[in-house]
Amino acid sequence: MPHFPMDSPDSVRSLPARRSVLGAMAATAASPALLGMSSPASAASAAPVAQPRALPGGGDLGPNVIVFDPSTSGIQAKLDEVFRQQESAQFGTGRYALLFKPGTYNGLNAQLGFYTSIAGLGLSPDDTAINGDVTVDAGWFNGNATQNFWRSAENLALTPVSGTNRWAVAQAAPFRRMHVRGGLNLAPTGYGWASGGYIADSRIDGSVGPYSQQQWYTRDSSVGGWANAVWNMVFSGVQGAPAQSFPNPPYTTLDTTPVSREKPFLYLNGSEYRVFLPERRTNARGTTWGSGTPRGTSLPLTQFYVARPGVSAATLNAALTQGLHLLLTPGIYHLDQPIQVDRAGTVVLGLGYATLIPDNGVTALRTADVDGVRLAGFLIDAGPMNSSTLLEVGPTGASASHSANPTTVQDVFIRIGGAGAGKATTSVVINSRHTIIDHTWVWRADHGTGVGWETNRADYGIRVNGDDVLATGLFVEHFNKYDVQWYGQRGRTIFFQNEKAYDAPNQAAIQNGNVKGYAAYKVADSVTTHEGWGLGSYCYYNVDPTIVQHNGFAAPNTPGVKFHDLLVVSLGGQGQYEHVVNETGAPTSGTSTVPSTVVSYP
Repeated sequence: MPHFPMDSPDSVRSLPARRSVLGAMAATAASPALLGMSSPASAASAAPVAQPRALPGGGDLGPNVIVFDPSTSGIQAKLDEVFRQQESAQFGTGRYALLFKPGTYNGLNAQLGFYTSIAGLGLSPDDTAINGDVTVDAGWFNGNATQNFWRSAENLALTPVSGTNRWAVAQAAPFRRMHVRGGLNLAPTGYGWASGGYIADSRIDGSVGPYSQQQWYTRDSSVGGWANAVWNMVFSGVQGAPAQSFPNPPYTTLDTTPVSREKPFLYLNGSEYRVFLPERRTNARGTTWGSGTPRGTSLPLTQFYVARPGVSAATLNAALTQGLHLLLTPGIYHLDQPIQVDRAGTVVLGLGYATLIPDNGVTALRTADVDGVRLAGFLIDAGPMNSSTLLEVGPTGASASHSANPTTVQDVFIRIGGAGAGKATTSVVINSRHTIIDHTWVWRADHGTGVGWETNRADYGIRVNGDDVLATGLFVEHFNKYDVQWYGQRGRTIFFQNEKAYDAPNQAAIQNGNVKGYAAYKVADSVTTHEGWGLGSYCYYNVDPTIVQHNGFAAPNTPGVKFHDLLVVSLGGQGQYEHVVNETGAPTSGTSTVPSTVVSYP
C-alpha cells in the first residue's frame, strides 16, 4: 500500500472437559449386541465394535508457544532469535506466541516481527510488568511502516526505557489490554510512512504520538493526550481523547462505544491455564481492568481441544461435537471441510496468528445461529481453489435475536493472495443478528506471490445480511468489486479504512453498470436505518491512473441512513474520485493527496 511522506512530525499529521461421543448411541442402547448379549440369530456373527475415543481437553501448548517467567535465563536472546527469523518474513510460515507469566521483567526489548504475538498471563495487564519495551519499527523496510502487518501485543504493563514505547504498525496489528507507563509513538524511526492501526482496552499514561500515521482507531481506553492527526483518527469510549473536530483536525470522537465485549485471553490461575471471557458492556468507556479484576467468566484449558498444525478438520469438528472449545496453537492448518461451530457459547481462540487454509474451495469456518460464539485471534488464508466464502457467521436466513449475548469476531483476519495464489468470491458473510465485528483486516493482496487482477480474484470483502450488526475497527481493502456490502437493518460502523484495488487494468474492468467503479462501502437500497462514523476510502489505480471512481460510499438517500465524517483520497493522483458519498462531496484532483471530506450526510 503506497503512502506519501509528510513534511515533519509537527505538521503531519462450563461445559464438561470432555463429553463421550458414545452418548449419541443411547437410543440404541437396548440392542442385545450393544449390551454384550446375543440372540440365537446373532450369536455366531456378533463381534466387538470399535467406538470412537473421546478427544482429550487441555494439554501442552506446543513448541511455538514460548513461555517465560521472571527466573527464565536468556529471555532477551530468545526474543532476539524469534525477531531475526520473523522480522522480514512477511509471507513466511513461522508463527509464534511469546507469553510472560505474572511478575516483573527488567531490561527487555521485545522487537516484534511478522506473525508474532506477545502477551502477559495475568488477569490484569499490571500483573505482568516489563521494565523495557515492546517495539515495532520498520528498519527491515527502509523506514516504511506500511507493511508492518500481523503482530500483536496484549495484557502487559510497560515502563519504556526512554519514556516512550514505539509501536509503528499497519493493519492487523492490535494493541489490546496494554498499560504503557509513559508515552506511545506510532511512527517508525525517521517518521516514514505509516498506516495503522488499532488500540483497545488500554491505558497510555503519557501522550500518544501518531506523527505520520494516516489513520487510527482507539476504543474503550484511556490516554494522557493525543499529539496530531493526518487523515482519519477515530475514538469511541476513550478517556482523554481529543474533542470532535473533523475535518480540521480530522478527529471523530464518540463519548462511548454502543456495545463492546473484549477479546478472550489466556491467563494463569496459579499453575492452571484458563481462558477469560470478558462480559458484554453497553455504552462502554475506559478500560475493563482499571478498577481491578475484569468482569466476566473463565474456562479451564481442559475444556479446550488444544490443536496443533497438521490436525484434520474432521478432528477439530469432532472436538466441537464433543463439547470442547478450540485453542489453535501457532502454525498453519489445512482444511478439507469447514470447521462447523454449532454450540452456543463456543470459543475458537488462536494464538500466534494461527492460520486456516481451505485447500479445496470449502469455507474455512461456519457458525450456527446461536448465542455467544467468540471467534478471535486467527488468520484465514484463501486457498488456490476458489471458495465461495471463507467465513460465515450464521446460516443464510438467520433471524434469531442475540442482543443479550452476541457473537464476536475479533482480530480475525482474511487474506487472499500474497502468500500464494488464492481466490474467494466473498470473504466474510455475517448472517447472525447483533454480531460484533471488532477489528478485522480483510485484504485482497496487492503485493507478494500470486497477485493479479484475476490471479487472486476476490469480488467482495464483507457482506452483512444480519440486522443490528456493529463493526468497530473495519479494515477492508482491494476487492475487485464491492469491499463492503450492507444489507441488514440498523447496522453501525465506527471507523472504516479502505483502499480500492490497485491493479484494475482499465475503466471497463471496474464499470458497475452506468456507475464508474464499485463503492468501497455500499448500503443496499432496501436499508432504511444505518449509521457510520469516521469512514475513509483511498484509490491508487497505478496500472491505469486515468481510472475514475464515482464515489467511495453509496447508500439510499433516506433520513435513517446517516454518515458522519467521511473522506476519500487519491494517492498521488493515481485515479480520482468524483464524489465522496452518492453525489455529495467535491472531487479529488491533481497529485496533492489531499482528502475530500463530508462532515454529515444526508
